[in-house]
Amino acid sequence: MTKQERAGSGTLLAAAEAVAKRLGKLKPQVAIVLGSGLAGVADAVRDPVRIPYREIPGFPEPGAPGHKGELVGGTLESTPVLVQSGRFHLYEGQAPALAALPTRLFATLGVKTIVVTNAAGGIRRSFRPPTLMLIADHINLMFRNPLVGPVEEGEERFPDMSDPYDPALRALARQVARDERIPLEEGVYAALLGPSFESPAEIRMLERIGADAVGMSTVPEVIAARARGLRCLGFSSITNVASGLSAQKLSHLEVLEAGKQVAGQLEQLIRGVLKRL
Repeated sequence: MTKQERAGSGTLLAAAEAVAKRLGKLKPQVAIVLGSGLAGVADAVRDPVRIPYREIPGFPEPGAPGHKGELVGGTLESTPVLVQSGRFHLYEGQAPALAALPTRLFATLGVKTIVVTNAAGGIRRSFRPPTLMLIADHINLMFRNPLVGPVEEGEERFPDMSDPYDPALRALARQVARDERIPLEEGVYAALLGPSFESPAEIRMLERIGADAVGMSTVPEVIAARARGLRCLGFSSITNVASGLSAQKLSHLEVLEAGKQVAGQLEQLIRGVLKRL
Protein backbone atom coordinates (compact mmCIF):
# COMPACT_ATOMS: atom_id res chain seq x y z
CA MET A 1 0.00 0.00 0.00
CA THR A 2 1.40 3.41 -0.95
CA LYS A 3 1.57 6.44 1.33
CA GLN A 4 -1.04 8.08 -0.90
CA GLU A 5 -3.40 5.18 -0.26
CA ARG A 6 -2.70 5.21 3.48
CA ALA A 7 -3.77 8.86 3.52
CA GLY A 8 -7.02 8.07 1.68
CA SER A 9 -10.61 8.49 2.80
CA GLY A 10 -10.71 5.28 4.85
CA THR A 11 -7.72 6.36 6.92
CA LEU A 12 -9.16 9.86 7.28
CA LEU A 13 -12.45 8.58 8.68
CA ALA A 14 -10.65 6.21 11.06
CA ALA A 15 -8.39 9.04 12.26
CA ALA A 16 -11.35 11.39 12.73
CA GLU A 17 -13.24 8.76 14.71
CA ALA A 18 -10.24 8.09 16.98
CA VAL A 19 -9.60 11.78 17.65
CA ALA A 20 -13.28 12.63 18.17
CA LYS A 21 -13.54 9.83 20.73
CA ARG A 22 -10.59 11.22 22.69
CA LEU A 23 -11.88 14.80 22.51
CA GLY A 24 -15.28 13.82 23.85
CA LYS A 25 -17.57 16.84 24.06
CA LEU A 26 -14.91 19.24 22.79
CA LYS A 27 -15.78 20.49 19.29
CA PRO A 28 -12.74 22.43 17.99
CA GLN A 29 -13.45 25.50 15.90
CA VAL A 30 -9.86 26.51 15.19
CA ALA A 31 -6.84 24.35 14.39
CA ILE A 32 -3.29 25.61 15.01
CA VAL A 33 -0.31 24.00 13.26
CA LEU A 34 3.01 24.59 15.02
CA GLY A 35 6.31 24.84 13.15
CA SER A 36 9.90 24.18 14.23
CA GLY A 37 10.75 25.64 17.63
CA LEU A 38 7.17 26.75 18.29
CA ALA A 39 5.81 23.73 20.18
CA GLY A 40 5.52 25.74 23.39
CA VAL A 41 2.27 27.29 22.14
CA ALA A 42 0.57 23.94 22.80
CA ASP A 43 1.41 24.29 26.50
CA ALA A 44 -0.87 27.35 26.72
CA VAL A 45 -3.99 25.27 25.93
CA ARG A 46 -6.32 24.94 28.90
CA ASP A 47 -7.70 21.57 30.02
CA PRO A 48 -5.52 19.83 27.42
CA VAL A 49 -6.32 16.47 25.90
CA ARG A 50 -3.05 15.14 24.46
CA ILE A 51 -3.32 12.57 21.69
CA PRO A 52 0.01 11.04 20.55
CA TYR A 53 0.28 10.39 16.83
CA ARG A 54 0.83 6.69 17.47
CA GLU A 55 -2.79 6.52 18.66
CA ILE A 56 -4.17 8.10 15.46
CA PRO A 57 -4.64 5.85 12.39
CA GLY A 58 -2.43 6.93 9.49
CA PHE A 59 -0.30 9.36 11.51
CA PRO A 60 3.44 8.54 11.47
CA GLU A 61 5.88 9.91 14.01
CA PRO A 62 7.34 13.24 12.81
CA GLY A 63 10.98 13.05 11.81
CA ALA A 64 12.07 16.68 12.14
CA PRO A 65 13.77 17.89 15.35
CA GLY A 66 11.55 20.20 17.37
CA HIS A 67 8.31 18.47 16.34
CA LYS A 68 6.67 16.60 19.26
CA GLY A 69 4.15 14.38 17.50
CA GLU A 70 0.80 14.97 19.20
CA LEU A 71 -2.53 16.71 18.83
CA VAL A 72 -3.60 18.83 21.78
CA GLY A 73 -7.28 19.63 22.22
CA GLY A 74 -8.65 22.18 24.68
CA THR A 75 -9.45 25.87 24.85
CA LEU A 76 -7.38 28.98 24.20
CA GLU A 77 -9.01 32.33 25.01
CA SER A 78 -12.29 30.42 25.51
CA THR A 79 -12.12 29.14 21.92
CA PRO A 80 -12.18 25.35 21.38
CA VAL A 81 -8.93 24.52 19.57
CA LEU A 82 -6.97 21.58 18.26
CA VAL A 83 -3.21 22.13 18.13
CA GLN A 84 -0.96 20.09 15.84
CA SER A 85 2.46 19.82 17.46
CA GLY A 86 4.62 18.24 14.77
CA ARG A 87 3.89 18.13 11.05
CA PHE A 88 4.75 15.68 8.25
CA HIS A 89 7.26 17.10 5.77
CA LEU A 90 7.63 16.11 2.15
CA TYR A 91 11.41 16.00 2.60
CA GLU A 92 10.92 13.04 4.94
CA GLY A 93 9.65 11.13 1.93
CA GLN A 94 6.00 11.61 2.85
CA ALA A 95 3.39 11.93 0.12
CA PRO A 96 1.62 15.30 -0.22
CA ALA A 97 -1.67 13.60 0.71
CA LEU A 98 -0.12 12.45 3.99
CA ALA A 99 1.24 15.93 4.72
CA ALA A 100 -2.33 17.20 4.26
CA LEU A 101 -3.98 14.43 6.31
CA PRO A 102 -4.13 16.47 9.56
CA THR A 103 -5.75 19.38 7.70
CA ARG A 104 -8.37 17.07 6.23
CA LEU A 105 -8.88 15.63 9.72
CA PHE A 106 -9.51 19.12 11.11
CA ALA A 107 -12.11 19.82 8.43
CA THR A 108 -13.83 16.48 9.08
CA LEU A 109 -14.06 17.36 12.79
CA GLY A 110 -15.81 20.64 11.95
CA VAL A 111 -12.92 23.09 12.19
CA LYS A 112 -13.58 26.25 10.14
CA THR A 113 -10.31 28.16 10.59
CA ILE A 114 -6.71 26.99 10.50
CA VAL A 115 -3.69 28.93 11.76
CA VAL A 116 -0.44 27.67 10.21
CA THR A 117 3.00 28.58 11.52
CA ASN A 118 6.50 27.77 10.38
CA ALA A 119 10.16 28.65 10.78
CA ALA A 120 11.57 30.35 7.70
CA GLY A 121 14.65 32.02 6.32
CA GLY A 122 14.42 35.73 5.66
CA ILE A 123 14.96 36.86 2.07
CA ARG A 124 13.77 40.45 2.33
CA ARG A 125 16.90 42.39 3.15
CA SER A 126 15.21 44.61 5.74
CA PHE A 127 14.34 41.62 7.97
CA ARG A 128 16.22 41.41 11.27
CA PRO A 129 15.75 37.87 12.63
CA PRO A 130 14.26 36.65 14.81
CA THR A 131 11.00 38.33 13.87
CA LEU A 132 7.49 37.40 12.81
CA MET A 133 6.02 37.64 9.32
CA LEU A 134 2.33 37.51 8.50
CA ILE A 135 1.97 35.39 5.35
CA ALA A 136 0.15 37.35 2.65
CA ASP A 137 0.62 34.79 -0.14
CA HIS A 138 2.82 31.85 -1.09
CA ILE A 139 4.79 30.40 -3.98
CA ASN A 140 4.70 26.61 -4.33
CA LEU A 141 8.14 25.50 -5.52
CA MET A 142 7.78 22.05 -3.98
CA PHE A 143 6.24 20.95 -7.28
CA ARG A 144 3.90 18.73 -5.27
CA ASN A 145 0.19 19.17 -4.61
CA PRO A 146 -2.01 17.22 -2.14
CA LEU A 147 -5.02 17.47 -4.46
CA VAL A 148 -3.46 15.30 -7.19
CA GLY A 149 -5.48 12.13 -7.67
CA PRO A 150 -9.17 11.36 -7.11
CA VAL A 151 -11.21 14.19 -5.63
CA GLU A 152 -11.66 13.68 -1.90
CA GLU A 153 -15.21 13.91 -0.59
CA GLY A 154 -16.02 17.49 0.40
CA GLU A 155 -13.20 19.06 -1.63
CA GLU A 156 -13.17 21.27 -4.68
CA ARG A 157 -11.33 19.99 -7.74
CA PHE A 158 -10.06 23.46 -8.64
CA PRO A 159 -10.02 25.61 -5.47
CA ASP A 160 -9.57 29.35 -5.90
CA MET A 161 -6.15 30.46 -4.62
CA SER A 162 -6.47 34.19 -5.27
CA ASP A 163 -6.62 34.75 -1.48
CA PRO A 164 -5.16 31.64 0.16
CA TYR A 165 -4.62 33.56 3.42
CA ASP A 166 -7.90 35.13 4.48
CA PRO A 167 -7.80 38.96 4.07
CA ALA A 168 -10.10 39.58 7.06
CA LEU A 169 -8.01 37.37 9.33
CA ARG A 170 -4.83 39.09 8.16
CA ALA A 171 -6.35 42.49 8.94
CA LEU A 172 -7.31 41.17 12.37
CA ALA A 173 -3.74 39.94 12.98
CA ARG A 174 -2.32 43.33 11.99
CA GLN A 175 -4.70 45.05 14.42
CA VAL A 176 -3.69 42.70 17.24
CA ALA A 177 -0.01 43.37 16.49
CA ARG A 178 -0.60 47.14 16.64
CA ASP A 179 -2.60 46.90 19.88
CA GLU A 180 -0.04 44.63 21.55
CA ARG A 181 2.97 46.47 20.06
CA ILE A 182 4.32 43.29 18.49
CA PRO A 183 6.63 43.87 15.50
CA LEU A 184 4.97 42.11 12.56
CA GLU A 185 6.21 42.08 8.99
CA GLU A 186 4.07 40.86 6.09
CA GLY A 187 5.19 39.10 2.94
CA VAL A 188 5.25 36.15 0.56
CA TYR A 189 6.39 32.70 1.69
CA ALA A 190 8.13 30.40 -0.80
CA ALA A 191 7.98 26.66 -0.10
CA LEU A 192 10.77 24.41 -1.38
CA LEU A 193 11.04 20.67 -1.02
CA GLY A 194 14.25 20.56 1.09
CA PRO A 195 15.75 19.13 3.22
CA SER A 196 18.92 20.95 2.18
CA PHE A 197 18.98 24.67 2.80
CA GLU A 198 18.91 26.80 -0.35
CA SER A 199 22.02 27.87 -2.21
CA PRO A 200 22.86 31.59 -2.58
CA ALA A 201 21.88 31.40 -6.27
CA GLU A 202 18.51 29.93 -5.36
CA ILE A 203 17.94 32.71 -2.85
CA ARG A 204 18.73 35.32 -5.49
CA MET A 205 16.18 33.64 -7.77
CA LEU A 206 13.54 33.64 -5.01
CA GLU A 207 14.18 37.30 -4.30
CA ARG A 208 13.66 38.16 -7.97
CA ILE A 209 10.34 36.32 -8.22
CA GLY A 210 8.91 38.09 -5.18
CA ALA A 211 9.55 35.83 -2.18
CA ASP A 212 10.20 37.44 1.22
CA ALA A 213 10.81 34.23 3.17
CA VAL A 214 11.56 30.60 2.38
CA GLY A 215 10.77 27.31 4.11
CA MET A 216 9.91 23.65 3.60
CA SER A 217 6.30 23.30 4.78
CA THR A 218 2.86 24.94 5.11
CA VAL A 219 1.81 25.13 1.45
CA PRO A 220 0.41 21.56 1.18
CA GLU A 221 -1.74 22.18 4.26
CA VAL A 222 -3.04 25.52 2.99
CA ILE A 223 -3.93 24.06 -0.43
CA ALA A 224 -5.88 21.24 1.23
CA ALA A 225 -7.54 23.69 3.60
CA ARG A 226 -8.73 25.91 0.76
CA ALA A 227 -10.08 22.88 -1.10
CA ARG A 228 -12.18 22.18 2.01
CA GLY A 229 -13.31 25.79 2.40
CA LEU A 230 -11.32 26.50 5.56
CA ARG A 231 -10.16 30.04 6.31
CA CYS A 232 -6.38 30.25 6.64
CA LEU A 233 -4.10 32.52 8.65
CA GLY A 234 -0.34 32.05 8.45
CA PHE A 235 2.73 33.25 10.35
CA SER A 236 6.41 32.65 9.62
CA SER A 237 8.98 32.88 12.37
CA ILE A 238 11.93 34.43 10.51
CA THR A 239 14.72 32.66 12.35
CA ASN A 240 17.71 33.41 10.13
CA VAL A 241 18.91 35.37 7.14
CA ALA A 242 18.73 33.20 4.03
CA SER A 243 21.85 31.72 2.46
CA GLY A 244 24.17 34.15 0.73
CA LEU A 245 22.72 37.24 2.42
CA SER A 246 25.18 37.01 5.32
CA ALA A 247 28.43 35.24 6.15
CA GLN A 248 26.70 33.04 8.75
CA LYS A 249 26.34 29.32 8.05
CA LEU A 250 22.85 27.83 8.46
CA SER A 251 22.01 25.33 11.20
CA HIS A 252 18.69 23.74 12.15
CA LEU A 253 19.63 23.95 15.85
CA GLU A 254 19.96 27.71 15.49
CA VAL A 255 16.57 27.78 13.74
CA LEU A 256 15.00 26.04 16.73
CA GLU A 257 16.66 28.41 19.20
CA ALA A 258 15.59 31.51 17.28
CA GLY A 259 12.04 30.16 17.05
CA LYS A 260 11.86 29.98 20.84
CA GLN A 261 12.78 33.67 21.06
CA VAL A 262 9.63 34.76 19.21
CA ALA A 263 7.33 31.96 20.40
CA GLY A 264 5.92 34.20 23.15
CA GLN A 265 5.04 36.93 20.67
CA LEU A 266 3.44 34.39 18.35
CA GLU A 267 1.34 33.00 21.18
CA GLN A 268 0.28 36.56 22.07
CA LEU A 269 -0.73 37.19 18.45
CA ILE A 270 -2.71 33.96 18.19
CA ARG A 271 -4.45 34.63 21.50
CA GLY A 272 -5.37 38.12 20.37
CA VAL A 273 -6.85 36.83 17.11
CA LEU A 274 -8.87 34.16 18.94
CA LYS A 275 -10.29 36.78 21.33
CA ARG A 276 -11.61 38.77 18.39
CA LEU A 277 -12.97 35.96 16.21
